[in-house]
Parts: sequence; structure tokens; C-alpha cells
Amino acid sequence: MSIPIKNSQDAEKMRIACRVASQVLERTGALIHPGVTTGEVDRAAASFMSEANAKSAFLNYRGFPGNICISVNNEVVHGIGGSRRIQYGDIVKLDIGCIVNGWVGDTATTIPVGVVDPAVQRLLQVTEESLALAINYATEGRRLGDMCSAIEDEIVANGYSVVREFVGHGVGRKLHEEPQVPNYGRKGTGPRLKAGMVLAIEPMVNMGAGGVKILSDGWTVVTADGKPSAHFEHSVLITKGQPEILTWREKTLSR
Repeated sequence: MSIPIKNSQDAEKMRIACRVASQVLERTGALIHPGVTTGEVDRAAASFMSEANAKSAFLNYRGFPGNICISVNNEVVHGIGGSRRIQYGDIVKLDIGCIVNGWVGDTATTIPVGVVDPAVQRLLQVTEESLALAINYATEGRRLGDMCSAIEDEIVANGYSVVREFVGHGVGRKLHEEPQVPNYGRKGTGPRLKAGMVLAIEPMVNMGAGGVKILSDGWTVVTADGKPSAHFEHSVLITKGQPEILTWREKTLSR
């Protein structure tokens, strides 16, 4: 396994791409309200990218038809914008990848629409907290498995399940680089993290069982039991010191 190492110039280019992705996510998230269609949100995100001289990292990636991934309620990831109208009480996952000057920024959040069921709000909180916990493990010398097991331990301790079929990943010149970053694993295993690695860490957490299935569109992943799922993601640079969250933004949970 060859894990790309970014030098200081590469890291600066990644900062720019990730900043754009985060800004597009903030602007797109502000549009999430009852009555808007997922297709309208997708098209607005494309416009925001264009304004920032960025391109979607997802559009036409392996044939994906959307500019962003927009997934509602029991949809886990890879939802495609269309005619569905967002409703009060929904949770909406926005996953945004931007290419800026050949470098990719990748980030995601889950937005509650109005007041949601307290049990669902807790799912979002625990999922976001598991991402923060994982980032604490993104330090030079740590084993990747330490980070991955920390996510799983936190999620299982709170009574939820991690999705095993889809994982985080390295990110840089390509959307998906080595290594894979599962949301499960064993402490003390996996490659050692080194300064210059950039990881897209993205817990995908189901309220019920971990099983998923793919809809007939060939893309949208849903929970097998129909229960809600949450997703949060940051692109994180491993440094000699504290991890650098390249897609950092103000907390977006309480809208």
C-alpha cells in the first residue's frame, strides 16, 4: 500500500480546495428548508462551486450523475438530487467534493430540518462526536486501526451501528487515495500515520442495524431496516503536531 505524502506546497493546495469545499457546504446547507427539492439544492451547489472556480469531484465520477451527494433520513450516502421535497423533521446529509487546481477537498454534514425527533438528534450528536474523537487519533506515529476502532467503540457504546460497506479514504489529487479508513477496526493494526498524509474521515452511523442496500438507481445507499442514518466528514492533514482539519467550519448541527 502506497499512501501519498503531501509536501508543504501540496498541503497548501489542499487547504485551498478544502476551504472551498467547506464554504460550498456552508452555503448549500443554508438552503436546506421545508419545500426545497433535493435537485434544487444540487444545482445551487454546482453554482456555488462555479463561483469559486471549482468543479464537482463527484459529477461523472464512476458515472455518478449528481454534483453533490444529498441523502435524506434512511439514505446513508450517495443520494442523487431530484424531485424529492425536503420536509420538516427530515435529516439531510450533504456530501461535497470540490476540485480546485487539480486537488480535492471532501467534507460532509447532516442537517436537521427544523426540530427533529430527540432520538434522531442524539444520533447526529453522537456521530459528529465520533468524528471529533477520531480526529484526535490523527497524529503521526499512531496506527490507523487505533482511529478506526475508536469510532466503532464510541458508536457501539451509544447503541448504534457503523456502516461497514463504505469507508473513509485518503484524499489529494484523487478523490479516493490510499489508505481506506473504515469506521471499525482493531487497535494496534494498520499502517502508521505520517506527517503529510491527508485522510477523509467519515463516520456513517445507523440508528438501527448496520446493514445497508443500494436502490435501483445504482447509487443511493439506504439502511436495510429503514431507520435513520447520519454522516459527518472532514479532510484532515496529519502533521508533526496536532491534526489540521482542512475542512474546518463552524458547527452546523444547530440550525
